[in-house]
Amino acid sequence: MMKSKRRNYLLLTLLVIILGLLSRKMSACTLDFVKMYLGDVLWGMMVYFGCRFLFVNLKKRASFGIALAFSYLIEVSQLYHAPWIDAIRATTLGALVLGFGFLWSDIACYTVGIILGIVVDSLLGWSQK
Repeated sequence: MMKSKRRNYLLLTLLVIILGLLSRKMSACTLDFVKMYLGDVLWGMMVYFGCRFLFVNLKKRASFGIALAFSYLIEVSQLYHAPWIDAIRATTLGALVLGFGFLWSDIACYTVGIILGIVVDSLLGWSQK
């Protein structure tokens, strides 16, 4: 049972990553609001599902807290600029994971994404925790 739950969370994490990458490729005809914030909402959701994958036996509430803390720490880390970390941020993967500059709107988007992750998790009913 635990292996299938872990697999499900991995697949969900990968699906959200794909959706997040696709959101960055949206055409100019989409709403600017969606284009600006959807990727960050999906990033928060991905962190939540990644947390559920890594800590499959944790309660949703604990996963929520870990995902929120991780997301906020990554965002706050963007206030720090040293050559070594900016060199990592200059790579595609580094930019996707670490971002570039602190934005309060990112904090809000991550929070919304993590809450949506819990909602999806509850609707799927894979775990009663």
